Amino acid sequence: MTDSDCNQHTSENSGSAAKYREILNESARLLRANRPGEAVAALEALQADFPTDPDIAINLGGALILQRKWSKAIKTLEKAVDTSPGTVALWTNLAAAYLGRLETSGPKHQKMAISAYEKALWIDPSAPNVHYHLGLIYKQQGNLSRASAMFQRALEINPNDQDARYWMDTLSAMLVEREREKNNSRASVGRDQATCQPDKRSLANCGEESPS
Repeated sequence: MTDSDCNQHTSENSGSAAKYREILNESARLLRANRPGEAVAALEALQADFPTDPDIAINLGGALILQRKWSKAIKTLEKAVDTSPGTVALWTNLAAAYLGRLETSGPKHQKMAISAYEKALWIDPSAPNVHYHLGLIYKQQGNLSRASAMFQRALEINPNDQDARYWMDTLSAMLVEREREKNNSRASVGRDQATCQPDKRSLANCGEESPS
């Protein structure tokens, strides 16, 4: 290869890199502006040139999620985590794609989302927002203790997370009320047992038929 060929090759690589950065930055701007359709079009074209790039897959998966194209997002992100399994944002986006809309998600999709979020935490135990989203899933499942623990951990990572603080305070109050109801129920059962102890002479007093 001549010096001229080397210079041309270097120039082409620089041009490709500049185009890559330009489109990736523009896609991020479009996502912030809630224009995911335009971002998808640009990113799919860019991905054809850089098929294994994790940053492209992160933005593309996020754009598809915003469009609620869950299946297409899952396909994109699952392929990406196969080639870049150590990228936290791929796992968190994949979790969001698995989950879909939390209010209508089923146990299977919630389980898959939890697993993906846990993989993100295995890579980075302080990954932002992951504990918060896990807390929302556990709250939806009715596991208030586990949800409260997730929100507490989210606050430890980001003390300014007002949403996590709200839910932790709310769930703490609910757990206190639940424990109070349990205690009242146990006390009521204890009183009933203390006033109605069946034996051979008092079966009728406890709702049993008297011997004929």
